[in-house]
Amino acid sequence: MGIVSPGFQGRPRTQEPALPPGQYLTEDYPVLSAGPTPRVSLDTWEFVISAENGSEHRWSWQELMALPQETPTVDIHCVTRWSKLGTTWQGVSLDTLLEGVETGAHFALTHSYGGYTTNLPLDDLRGGQAWVVHTFDGAPLPAEHGGPARMLVPHLYFWKSAKWVRGIRLKTMDEPGFWETAGYHDYGDPWREQRYQGD
Repeated sequence: MGIVSPGFQGRPRTQEPALPPGQYLTEDYPVLSAGPTPRVSLDTWEFVISAENGSEHRWSWQELMALPQETPTVDIHCVTRWSKLGTTWQGVSLDTLLEGVETGAHFALTHSYGGYTTNLPLDDLRGGQAWVVHTFDGAPLPAEHGGPARMLVPHLYFWKSAKWVRGIRLKTMDEPGFWETAGYHDYGDPWREQRYQGD
């Protein structure tokens, strides 16, 4: 004879959010940079995709803002072990920017105002996985967080989401960027805890 009636579910369980291994949850938004913060005028800002065949595709700030805008809400994970959940951004999908770019490349090297670089497989910039974002939490992206625009590649550790982005070079061979040359992992999957070379 059953002791619990069929409709009884018990108390609801409070579930802790799932975090990648080694991460802790933060409510604030820490500022971490490899160098001084560039101050980029919107009048001179541009984003350039350079293909391996030498062709270039350029957007001014006004042209970027005229493209279809998306508002992704994503979790972000820093290699320094903090994670911030449910962050909301606005920007342009890399799928939109890569339309019409003829390339046989498999890799991308993102580069920034200020000289920062980071490498990614080109497939990780496609399929609704990456954006050039200019708005965070409903407000223009502050310079200390990469404004006027930064990359957003939330499925990888956040150093892959280059601040102050100015362009992407498409490459047939992988080329490590700033932190990768210093010993950080070439790919940087937080769920596999790929922090450093050899992880």
